Amino acid sequence: MNNPLKVGISGYGVVGKRRREAIDEHPNLEVVAVCDRVLPETGTFPDGVRYYRNYDGLLNEDLDLIFVCMTNDIAPEVTIAGLEKGLHVFCEKPPGRDLGDIVRVIRCEQQHPGLKLKYGFNHRYHDSVQYALNLVKSRELGQVINLRGVYGKSKIISFDSDWRTKRDLAGGGILIDQGIHMVDLMRLFGGEYADIHSFVSNAHWNHDVEDNAYALMRTADGVVAILHSSATQWRHRFQLEITLERGMIILSGILTNSKSYGAETILVAYAHEDDGGDPREITIRYNRDNSWRDEIFEFADAVLNDKPIINGSSAEALRTMSLVYRIYCADEEWRTRYGLDDSIPEDLHPLVNPQVRG
Repeated sequence: MNNPLKVGISGYGVVGKRRREAIDEHPNLEVVAVCDRVLPETGTFPDGVRYYRNYDGLLNEDLDLIFVCMTNDIAPEVTIAGLEKGLHVFCEKPPGRDLGDIVRVIRCEQQHPGLKLKYGFNHRYHDSVQYALNLVKSRELGQVINLRGVYGKSKIISFDSDWRTKRDLAGGGILIDQGIHMVDLMRLFGGEYADIHSFVSNAHWNHDVEDNAYALMRTADGVVAILHSSATQWRHRFQLEITLERGMIILSGILTNSKSYGAETILVAYAHEDDGGDPREITIRYNRDNSWRDEIFEFADAVLNDKPIINGSSAEALRTMSLVYRIYCADEEWRTRYGLDDSIPEDLHPLVNPQVRG
């Protein structure tokens, strides 16, 4: 292209800067302006990128796309403002603090059918996850029987900011912040869950958001998933076990900036009736994280070539956010304490799953 698409980044902190690194790799994208509340009122960086303190100034720029890397309370507002300005939008997860936030975004999106909206469920793009997904889709190991997943870190506060501990800003704690990635992967590999049982607790850190969530879930066709999302995981951990009819896939570790989750590996076990519980296994280790680049390149391809958004569409975001809230609300004490509501408007039920029951 002679004229690259002009990109703005709303929220130029750790994640916004990480996104820019990947955007800069794309030959047809050019970051022209950013905003962040810690920046001076207005100005220009040495590389020519203009900056603002708030997103109003950013949206007055001549842009084609906007990346939204804001706190959960502001992200829906900026996403809607971007769509109303005629911009394609990429927004980080979660889509907001609650289901009402993503519903408001979808209502706006429906008024702008020519625009692309994508949510950043980045873990789908890790090489280990892609390998596992292709193996499951091949049916080489048969159908999925069950899943067990643990995703945890040692505290909720991160990036030198405590907004994640405040319900009015974040909407929830470890489950909606980090655990939402595991929820999304369990949907990706297991399907939509019809029955949910859970325990949700903030007994250790005593914030008004959860520090542990435990869920037992089952799809209509019998796939069972066990989830533990934790902010008391002193040794940081990411692990997803997928048991199939003729084998097992174990995803362990995930490549992140902190490097605290260990090596990213996938172990594939090939079950045989004579293996005595010690099946043949292969292990692959991944040393490069291409997920940020691949995710943005897929978004750019959808915009440039008018392709539909599949991974991270608003419908996908609604399904994943709905499951997060159904986990919250399955614990009746937690639901009552915080007055939570996991209902969605009737006309949007087809976007989730008409067979899912609360």
